[in-house]
Amino acid sequence: MKYILSFIVLIWAFENTQAQKVISLYEGKAPGSETWTWSEGESVKNMFNNRVAYNVVNPTITAYLPEPSNANGTAVIVAPGGAFHTLSMDSEGIEVAKWLNSNGIAAFVLKYRLARSFTDDPVKELMGKMGNFKTLDEENAAVVPLALQDGLTAVKYVRTHANELKIAGNKIGFIGFSAGATLTMSVIYSATDESRPNFVAPIYAYEKAIIGNEVPKVKTPIFIAVASDDQLGFVPHSINIYNKWFQAKQPTELHIYEKGGHGFGMRKSNITTDAWIEHFGLWLKMQGFLK
Repeated sequence: MKYILSFIVLIWAFENTQAQKVISLYEGKAPGSETWTWSEGESVKNMFNNRVAYNVVNPTITAYLPEPSNANGTAVIVAPGGAFHTLSMDSEGIEVAKWLNSNGIAAFVLKYRLARSFTDDPVKELMGKMGNFKTLDEENAAVVPLALQDGLTAVKYVRTHANELKIAGNKIGFIGFSAGATLTMSVIYSATDESRPNFVAPIYAYEKAIIGNEVPKVKTPIFIAVASDDQLGFVPHSINIYNKWFQAKQPTELHIYEKGGHGFGMRKSNITTDAWIEHFGLWLKMQGFLK
């Protein structure tokens, strides 16, 4: 009996390890940042009151897989935000992945390369730069193409390994928040067939740093969300993306919530942005990606 119980515990541990497997996107050092000598860190006590990753050098995706009996074949790559300096790992990453899992969707939380932080308080460093987007854009200019490469590689990896991950190669989406939404749009504008998501969801995107501008000719539904009181003024950016997609006659849906500010993610504040993920779920169902 003792050995049977031990075997069951081992099986449980293996299954849970599989459910949160960390996958490196490259063998060896990531192309383009081979000379980076700093190391990835994590900050918990900061002005965001949120756990963030910073100084990402080796890009990864962490696989969160649904219960096999509940899986529907759809997969979503989740790109947290943080102005290409940090990654909001919980509210814009893991919590999104867990909601997707609860609805039978495989999720892959992406850690993409970031601009270097020089202290153990990357949020404080970042907040000192947020008053001048021009300067921040200039600093981020070198890293955004690397993040784009990471996003494209993530899609390609998931599609190439679709069979072993038990997902459908034609049901792979990409959702991102803030800088992650900028990355989402850069991926869809820059992708080839093997690295192109089948649907995208930019949540409070920053348009000016997006790489590329060509809407895919193949059907690619888009779900867009932002709050009217976004402190960074990103509402016009979401409207511009909607108009571009609408004019291309692509399936498009835009939600502009009255309140929620910038970075609402999965945070609950007793306002309508609390329900954005359910609206996203209804949209996925309408598009045939959620049973």
